[in-house]
Amino acid sequence: DLLNDPAVARDHWGILVTNLDGQLIYGLNQGQLFHPASNTKLFTTATALALLGPDHTFKTRVTGELNPTTGIVKGDLTLLGGGDANLDSQDLPYISPAARPKLDAPHPVLHQPNPMRDIQSLVAQLVAKGVKRIDGDIVGNDGHFAWEPYPESWSIDDAVWGYGAPVSALTIADNQLRIEIAPALETRQPASITLDQAVPYYTIQNETRTVATRDEATGIQIARNIGSRVLRVYGSIAVKDEADVEHVAIEDPAEYAAMVLRARLLAQGIYVKGSARAQHRPATDATGFISGLRHLTWEEHELAKGMGADSSGCLHDLPIASAPTLAALDSAPLKEDVLLTNKVSQNLHAELLLRQLAYRQGLCGEVSSLQGAKMARAFLIHAGFDSDEFIFFDGSGLSSHDLVTPSAIADLLQFATTQPWFADWKASLPVGGEDGTLGGRFAKPPLKDHLFAKTGTLGEARALSGYLDVASGRTVIFSIMVDNHLPGTTADRDTMDKIVAAIQAAE
Repeated sequence: DLLNDPAVARDHWGILVTNLDGQLIYGLNQGQLFHPASNTKLFTTATALALLGPDHTFKTRVTGELNPTTGIVKGDLTLLGGGDANLDSQDLPYISPAARPKLDAPHPVLHQPNPMRDIQSLVAQLVAKGVKRIDGDIVGNDGHFAWEPYPESWSIDDAVWGYGAPVSALTIADNQLRIEIAPALETRQPASITLDQAVPYYTIQNETRTVATRDEATGIQIARNIGSRVLRVYGSIAVKDEADVEHVAIEDPAEYAAMVLRARLLAQGIYVKGSARAQHRPATDATGFISGLRHLTWEEHELAKGMGADSSGCLHDLPIASAPTLAALDSAPLKEDVLLTNKVSQNLHAELLLRQLAYRQGLCGEVSSLQGAKMARAFLIHAGFDSDEFIFFDGSGLSSHDLVTPSAIADLLQFATTQPWFADWKASLPVGGEDGTLGGRFAKPPLKDHLFAKTGTLGEARALSGYLDVASGRTVIFSIMVDNHLPGTTADRDTMDKIVAAIQAAE
């Protein structure tokens, strides 16, 4: 009856509900392929926990040839990224809204720019080592992974925004900058634009204007050409409107990180002769993505079964890798990043996890998105999944080529319940009416606090999959997916929520 509503009857729906042991309760088109959107993160994070382990960490290093007598670093000082998704991120640890401190003041405190404490910690270590002068450049090296900033079939429209930030082994502040556009005090004046950047990186081309009423306002848009460091901000905003806050992607995160490090060194009184620059590792594997996914090597199969070597000491033939380490930082445990990634649906972090799966191979070869996708696919196949029921071109679900069946998602949810990492993984799922991307949905009993599920939204596709405590007191697994709904509507989401309520009441 719900799907016969004219507002959603033309949409393509897939639904599967099972017991925790996988026994079928209800199915509709569960064997057909749908775009998973951010339900892809379920597979990426589960595979990362299984193959890397919940307590796995990643290391960021500063390397160089230091003369301890003079305090001079001969040649370049290199900031070597190890794929830590949370270097100078302000989002970790994830704190649920209910656990966040309440403000006594009637208005929220003013936003504070990122203080870059991790970079400052590295600088403090260099000072403690006696570094006084750098005779070369400050190099941001992200060669831990091949330089593939944008995964297969990501939309060019996404590249300007923080959610589509480029993927780099030297990630800093989630590879995005906060920008605030506020109306001027008087009409016909340009809006006031504030860009939070630790060092001068982007320049603003302000083509905005302030208008008298909201009826006159067109809204604000931000544009940037690929390779450009000019942000064009245009449109109009009403004089009494609140500020528009957005996040824009950093064009080259390794370069930006090097610039921040150089600025902090200079502020500490350390002389730097050269400039800040990036050093990337060009991708060299020309294998097609689909053909690569379908031809898994023996080593990849063995690694996916947990029998391979850990490559934590593999430096992938980086020329700078032989230089002594002068400072280092370890990341938070992987389970903390998985918690953040699934709760807020963080695309960049999921992509970094996918590439870390490739780094685990221990083969000291090219670490790419394809290699990561192959490792994830091999793991899922060895876990018993039907290889024709899923194909992933990225780790986040932002790729329009990703496809999966509701059946495969339910299989993953059932498989996870039998694994030692299940508690950490389930804890990472948004809770209905409570936190993450479900904080504003299912806010009333009996669904509030009894739904643990991952959301997904991409274009005209939507998904919701997870665990649901039902009226009988037991817990069921469900996956609801919809493709080809009309643009600009939430009717499919509303119906999806009604379906969840129907499952809860019926079972």
